Amino acid sequence: MAVLSARSRTRKIAMTAAIAAAVALVPAVATAAVDPRPGLAPGYFPYSDASSNVQLLKNTPRVAPFDAAPGNFGFVNSDLAFTGDKAVVGSFNGFQVYDLKDPKAPVLASSFVCPGGQGDVSVFGDLLFMSVEEGRGRIDCGTQGVPAGSEAQRFRGVRIFDISNMSSPKQLPGVQTCRGSHTHTLVTDPDDPNNIYVYNSGTAGVRSATELAGCQNAALTAAPVTTGNPTQWRIDVIKVPLAAPQTASIVSQPRIFTDAATGAFNGLQNTLPGALHPSGVPYGPLPNTNTCHDITAFPELGVAAGACQGNGVLLDISDPVNPKRLDAVADPNFSYWHSATFSNDGSKVIFTDEWGGGTSPRCRPTDRKEWGADAIFEIVNGKMQFKSYYKLPVPQDSTQNCVAHNASIVPVPGRDILVQAWYQGGMSVVDFTDAANPKEIGYYDRGAINSPNPTGLNLGGFWSTYWYNGHFYGTEIARGFDAFALTRSAQMSDNELEAAAQVKQDEFNAQLQSELTWEPSFAVVGSHYDQAVRAGTLSGNTAKQVGKHIDQAEKLVGNGKSSVAELNNALRKLGSSHPALQQSIRDLVGTL
Repeated sequence: MAVLSARSRTRKIAMTAAIAAAVALVPAVATAAVDPRPGLAPGYFPYSDASSNVQLLKNTPRVAPFDAAPGNFGFVNSDLAFTGDKAVVGSFNGFQVYDLKDPKAPVLASSFVCPGGQGDVSVFGDLLFMSVEEGRGRIDCGTQGVPAGSEAQRFRGVRIFDISNMSSPKQLPGVQTCRGSHTHTLVTDPDDPNNIYVYNSGTAGVRSATELAGCQNAALTAAPVTTGNPTQWRIDVIKVPLAAPQTASIVSQPRIFTDAATGAFNGLQNTLPGALHPSGVPYGPLPNTNTCHDITAFPELGVAAGACQGNGVLLDISDPVNPKRLDAVADPNFSYWHSATFSNDGSKVIFTDEWGGGTSPRCRPTDRKEWGADAIFEIVNGKMQFKSYYKLPVPQDSTQNCVAHNASIVPVPGRDILVQAWYQGGMSVVDFTDAANPKEIGYYDRGAINSPNPTGLNLGGFWSTYWYNGHFYGTEIARGFDAFALTRSAQMSDNELEAAAQVKQDEFNAQLQSELTWEPSFAVVGSHYDQAVRAGTLSGNTAKQVGKHIDQAEKLVGNGKSSVAELNNALRKLGSSHPALQQSIRDLVGTL
């Protein structure tokens, strides 16, 4: 659980109120008259860029042995995770560790070559987990591939490393799986501190039984009826004893797609093979739901959201070994349900659609906002209710791979804000507090990569953009690792920035969410105040008087005096309105 602590500041909340009121009518960046992103000049290094309310602090290009020409999938940067003051960047060639002691200027600290793709990483204590799906993955992390007749040397599944010495990680046995590991999710159990669990999603073809025992390749024709290989239509649950992680093993393979009425494993099939997406192109890779791409767990709430090819799935994970499906949704506009992110309180979930697999241009002017976008749902009594779509609000051209991709929550109290990667569409900061009306409040984008093909599409862009301890960080497929700052704007006040920055986490894995909380502080009070003024629900003399009392209270605290009377005066001025602001003031009074 992450918390923040209060600290004194010098800015004036009354002045903040005046500024916020003055800019309340300024349109969000998504509706600005002139947006520079479509006109960015192509380039690799150097590159052109454009931003709004987001500042690039440092770009660290890839270096050998992780550098290669854009488009070489053997060296693509993929997902990332954080532990302490380190960022671990996954790659199809292994992983790299960046030192974040100065969060504004990350430094490459070490790298570990271990090919196998896709290279998604997670961290837990002294353990690092890595997804391996390609056939070239070797048990010994060698780069020579697996020659015919040497299949016993192949590794496809979840690698496990001991990173107690981050500069010299040690590979543990790991867990081999029948379809490898495209992605994985760490799942904790509040009632079981001795173990963690890994939900594994493999999307590749099934391995032969001679290569890995227990993998079935024959079609299942007896009941429960399916239409193909029974090794599909399930996920793997791996148990990792923290005292002996080298003994990790698969403990269940839940069939979360089963038809409740017939028992058929393939119970969530929505379209027939060969069907076309509304754009007129085939669905990709298939209109099939036989595994999940990403699963995001929220153990505190006992739920997980699975982005599972043709469906979005809500799971009960109160028993992490035996997850149960609570609800499933489908959408003909979605080509491939890719990832999921819960709101901080778990009342909403956003699913992304990776139409085109991340290697195609899907943000062109002719691509509708429903395609390759986010779908936002509210969760009511265990059921998902669709509210809206969100898509990058400016077009990208046909030389830029662009589609919705990995995201995380920005911890601003009182708001639901997401920072999301769009490959070569860049980064978009989205306010989805009103689930029916999401809006962009910031962005960063670069021009198209023009190397090695000067006129065609060269694979690149942001795989993941995440918030961690006060900054944005992004893995850029071709250009390396980036650090950013979110800046003050009409849509983001100093109070909100400070409250968000004070949330500190010891670890971060995007697919393992926990509720972020705020200790009482003037920044939290100011955040709720600024939001009420910005929305126009707190205005006029009431806003002025409440702001003056809060500002005076902070001055008193800074001078070592009691501010309780001033805060109580602010409460009296509010009367019965603005319960979130009232509660934040009461919480602060309780600490004084």
